[in-house]
Amino acid sequence: MIFVTGGAGFIGANFVLDWLAQSQEGVINYDKLTYAGNLNNLVSLQNDQRYIFVQGDINDGDKVAELLEKYKPRAIVHFAAESHVDRSIHGPADFVATNINGTFSLLEATRAYWKNLPEDEKATFRFLHISTDEVYGTLSDEDPPFSETTAYAPNSPYSASKAASDHLVRAYHHTYGLPVLTTNCSNNYGPYHFPEKLIPLIITNARAGKDLPVYGDGKQIRDWLYVTDHCAAIRRVLESGRLGETYNVGGWNEQTNMSVVHTLCDLLDQLQPKTSGSYRDQIRHITDRPGHDRRYAIDARKIEKELGWKPAETFETGLRKTVAWYLANDTWVSQVQSGNYLKWVDLQYQGKTQDQKPATKEVA
Repeated sequence: MIFVTGGAGFIGANFVLDWLAQSQEGVINYDKLTYAGNLNNLVSLQNDQRYIFVQGDINDGDKVAELLEKYKPRAIVHFAAESHVDRSIHGPADFVATNINGTFSLLEATRAYWKNLPEDEKATFRFLHISTDEVYGTLSDEDPPFSETTAYAPNSPYSASKAASDHLVRAYHHTYGLPVLTTNCSNNYGPYHFPEKLIPLIITNARAGKDLPVYGDGKQIRDWLYVTDHCAAIRRVLESGRLGETYNVGGWNEQTNMSVVHTLCDLLDQLQPKTSGSYRDQIRHITDRPGHDRRYAIDARKIEKELGWKPAETFETGLRKTVAWYLANDTWVSQVQSGNYLKWVDLQYQGKTQDQKPATKEVA
């Protein structure tokens, strides 16, 4: 079996579903079920004997150790993390507690488990740490994309906490010999994405007739990676990645935030048109967030050269699939938009509108 932390979240749930669709090997899903953890993401597995769910916190080292001894996994895939930059600005303590302290606790439990494995199992065991391109900081328009040798320069409490977790994982390999792997991915999108992030937020707000908030001038650039492409990359790294190595996983899809919002509006105009006008009419610029990184871009040549992975989806095909999924899953959307979610939206966006003119009149 493999042991997955955070497997009820967006990327983790997609990975669990993808893994069990590709393999007969079982999964233990260990998730705290914070606001972003949602067992409805995995309802299709409720009768699957290969799947075991355990609710728990990665900071609970004793519980993790107990589960490792009970199920004897041959690998750990570590997704569990607080992952939203805006939330880290409002409340950084949770990010330190989960991303730094939690990863440390998980590493300690893993080290104790791995050290006592039989030599053949010890040699094949892997600890795969899932991280982000945000640890590298920001790029100008002229800078080359982030590579695995780019110096770390995190600019938010979220990215700083992930950078710290990356360093801990690296240190446990070099100090204790723990067989680790790390992946740093670009912005993911796709099914089951919690609607605090840009793409699902725009889709859900557009359909509800609400404003579509765009930070600042909307010219921030991100590289976009369809989530099932990311899952395929993780499988390849887990299978054949070189111990102690980092692999950057990107979609080769740099887009401005404004372009993403326009494309989403145009897709919705095609797939679920309004009675009058375009969804672009709902776009509003809001005050930019503090320390907003201008550009992220991933150089994914290493993983392609060494492991033969490259994304299967273009931005256009992946985004169309994403919009179609949200249009077909109203029940899931309504269930995740709880009172706590609505309180968060009010905290983050209320009163931040810079002007009431549609952004399409200002940005080409």
